[in-house]
Amino acid sequence: MTHRIVIVGGGAGGLELATRLGKTLGKKGSAEITLVDANLTHIWKPLLHEVAAGSLNSSEDELNYVAQAKWNHFQFQLGRMSGLDRAGKQIQLAATLDEDGRELLPARTLGYDTLVIAVGSNTNDFGTLGAAQHCLFLDTRKQAERFHQQLLNHYLRAHAGDQAKEKISVAIVGAGATGVELAAELHHAAHELAAYGLDRIKPQDMHITIIEAGPRVLPALPERISVPVHQTLEKLGVKVMTNASVSEVTADHLKTANGEVIEAGLKVWAAGIRAPAFLKDIDGLETNRINQLVVRPTLQTTLDDDIFAFGDCAACPQPGSDRNVPPRAQAAHQQASLLAKSLKARLEDKPLATYAYRDYGSLVSLSRFSAVGNLMGNLTGSVMLEGWLARMFYVSLYRMHQMALYGTFRTLMLMLGSRIGRGTEPRLKLH
Repeated sequence: MTHRIVIVGGGAGGLELATRLGKTLGKKGSAEITLVDANLTHIWKPLLHEVAAGSLNSSEDELNYVAQAKWNHFQFQLGRMSGLDRAGKQIQLAATLDEDGRELLPARTLGYDTLVIAVGSNTNDFGTLGAAQHCLFLDTRKQAERFHQQLLNHYLRAHAGDQAKEKISVAIVGAGATGVELAAELHHAAHELAAYGLDRIKPQDMHITIIEAGPRVLPALPERISVPVHQTLEKLGVKVMTNASVSEVTADHLKTANGEVIEAGLKVWAAGIRAPAFLKDIDGLETNRINQLVVRPTLQTTLDDDIFAFGDCAACPQPGSDRNVPPRAQAAHQQASLLAKSLKARLEDKPLATYAYRDYGSLVSLSRFSAVGNLMGNLTGSVMLEGWLARMFYVSLYRMHQMALYGTFRTLMLMLGSRIGRGTEPRLKLH
């Protein structure tokens, strides 16, 4: 019987792994590769802040799982994992409903010989009062599109209203990469919307506030990166509040622990992550306090050699450190590359390689205004980048992701099509 490898989660890491294994093991018939995801299409998660602001049309940059499976010799199953039977080597998939709540696909089980879990993470609101009810999140394409529609609705109402001066207030909780990139992208969107005639709300009348519980923006990155980012945000008119933890969220404001009130019509929570709740102690597997599956350096779960986990949903130790591998896109890419080799070695009864995280630096985009970051390498050490050059390196990260999925030729065609489309489409999504 052909060895069955089931990969749950079609994010950047899971999709890249399925594509790599399909091109090798799947094409040769050495294994049957199946990718499971709750959506029919994929969009690179670091781009969701651009979808939210409207500077990226998600329908043009999405990848269709069914087509990708056909082109790369793996199978795709639409479904959301809801349970695990380790003894029977099966995963349970919840029923899939359509937009009207009718059952599209029934609940079912899917057998595996090797299971890889790569379901990513969700935003962690830390149980803050009112956050789940009144804040928007940017974990999925639908959530990003919902934010964009609400933003656009403000402008459309103002454009059709009376002559009273209109303004819009946006509060972003969390000054990590998502928070600061969203703030800059929204500032850019304000200028573009005004340029297209929706100018009842002037760019200076969009009030953007970032609230960060820590002492500085980008707390996970070096201070030499966070300082210029903070300065750029303030030049753009973004209000940055540090050492300010949010204690309560209501329909029209946020309250900090020290009693300060921030008025906001739109509220985005972009602070902290946790793995999906269904993973918590799933069928006896070891998990941590944020639901991540605890894995060994081989990326195998601590209690089951036939189950691997990687990316944001896995707690993987860093050699020589008491910390786990950070939940970053480059880590998921590295782990997918390792697993593509490890799963082939496993079929050949060869020992598995261990994963050691390599930090190649960090890049933060501030829309068209700037980009800041550092690149790290064996020859160059740490090189600080700012401005146009940093922006080019930032864009190249997405192109590298596309090349892993599409190959060089098709990625070049996508780049060419994108360049041609700039002359025939608005610079901002207006619907």
